[in-house]
Amino acid sequence: MPTHPLEPLLALDGVAAAVDEARQACETLRWHRALRRQWGVARIEAGVRAAWAGAEVDGLRVPLDLVRDVARGAVAPPAGPDGDALAGAVRVQAAVEQRMAAPGAPHADRTPAGQLLAHLHAAVVADDAAGRLRAEEPPADLRGLGAAPTGPELAGRVAALTELMGGRLPAHVPALLLVAVVHGELVTLRPFTRGNGAVARAMTRHLLTAGGVDPVGVVVPEVRWAAEPTVYLSAAARYATGTPEGVGHWLRYCAASVVSGAAEGTTVADAVLAGRLGA
Repeated sequence: MPTHPLEPLLALDGVAAAVDEARQACETLRWHRALRRQWGVARIEAGVRAAWAGAEVDGLRVPLDLVRDVARGAVAPPAGPDGDALAGAVRVQAAVEQRMAAPGAPHADRTPAGQLLAHLHAAVVADDAAGRLRAEEPPADLRGLGAAPTGPELAGRVAALTELMGGRLPAHVPALLLVAVVHGELVTLRPFTRGNGAVARAMTRHLLTAGGVDPVGVVVPEVRWAAEPTVYLSAAARYATGTPEGVGHWLRYCAASVVSGAAEGTTVADAVLAGRLGA
């Protein structure tokens, strides 16, 4: 009998090998010379790139330099819906970074998972609906993933998800499995009226760091999703079917995205080491 609900997922075709490859990629990045002393600079830049790439996934095309300038407060976001979306992408990454511990230090944030989910959503949308689950209305985003639950069914599934997030993960169950399942569930459930994709990606970055997969906070899987948004959404749609094939495909895709994100993190660390990024 499995000792944890995620344990059987390791038996799905190719999942264990894909998760192990992602783990190795993150471990290699962890020992990059730039991350010994300048990890803070690299973490901030990784957050900027995560915000930029996440906006790209949502269809917002903005220059990386503009995102960087908005993040450091040098310029205000443009007026209008696009500017609001950019501001939300930057705010939610900042909210995640505020919860990150220094590399090697224990993860100190003990915010209950449900509260954290609401807090991240409030960072994305910043309006009266912030942090509130949908009732009977359908989500206004990620519509290509099929019907989303509403009402008591939605509330029950979100409660089960936050319970999973708040539980203790056994040592033999890789944290990346939890990361991928939480991401998949959030895009499947779409618990909020809008902003669900940004919340799912922000929670992914939080869990990658809190779970020790990426303790420095410099892996940027969003760059892969930005490069192939239709592939990303197709993989999420397959997860939403709940079939072993669909779930396994999503888990392998998430692991491969972490490998790509570690490569992007290496690019960031190389730039820090060469002095091409300011503090």
